[in-house]
Amino acid sequence: MFTFFRNLYKHRYLLYNLSVREIKSRYKQSILGYFWVILNPLFQMLVLAFVFSFFIKIPTEFNIPYSVFLYSGLLPWNLFVYSVTSSTSALIENESLLKKVYFPREIIIVSSVIAKTYDFLLASTVFLGFLIYYHVNISSLIILYPLVLLVQIFFSLGLSFILSAFNLFYRDVQYLMNSIFLIWFYLTPVIYPIELIPDKYKFVFQLNPMSVLINAQRRTIFGGGDLNYMSLTIAIILSLVIFQLGYFIFKKLEGLFADVV
Repeated sequence: MFTFFRNLYKHRYLLYNLSVREIKSRYKQSILGYFWVILNPLFQMLVLAFVFSFFIKIPTEFNIPYSVFLYSGLLPWNLFVYSVTSSTSALIENESLLKKVYFPREIIIVSSVIAKTYDFLLASTVFLGFLIYYHVNISSLIILYPLVLLVQIFFSLGLSFILSAFNLFYRDVQYLMNSIFLIWFYLTPVIYPIELIPDKYKFVFQLNPMSVLINAQRRTIFGGGDLNYMSLTIAIILSLVIFQLGYFIFKKLEGLFADVV
């Protein structure tokens, strides 16, 4: 991990420029531009809220409107999915850089995740508007939210390192991940509270870092009881293990990247 942070600091200007390029290029020729960052998750939330509020009527925790409950889980989930999917193809999309000049290739992956984190922060402004509109009280645990979000980012980076490296050798990886994320979405309490899960199946969700992290993020915002520190600790350890493993695999294969693309 020391090598990782050392490389980021040493190449911080390149990291900054790649991140800015990633942010600016995505909506460069779009009429609405960055407004799509807000509109996409908002439309997604409205459709899901309509279905699960009026037809299926899923109960929520924290005594808050379902739209607020849903949005609080949808934002971090989208950050996770968009970070990993964009990073998976990032090396291929930066083929010219890989062949022309040497630099630590993890800079490309980190810049992609930073760009998605920027999108997440923009989209969160709508969520803040929802909190104000519905007069939702914020828990004192909110000070822990950045920490939980940081753990999620490290988990995303770990997966991104593994998938982006493998995707260079086997392009099926990026297509396979679309199906996996669809299943993963329903195994994560984004659209439903974790309390709806039968006790005999809760161990499955406790082994899912995104399940624990999204539930922890909700509790840091809305309160409603203490955090499950045991499950959160397991999620933190698992996220850091995935990060270390992913970075190790990435650096082991890094020397072959220029020959494969």
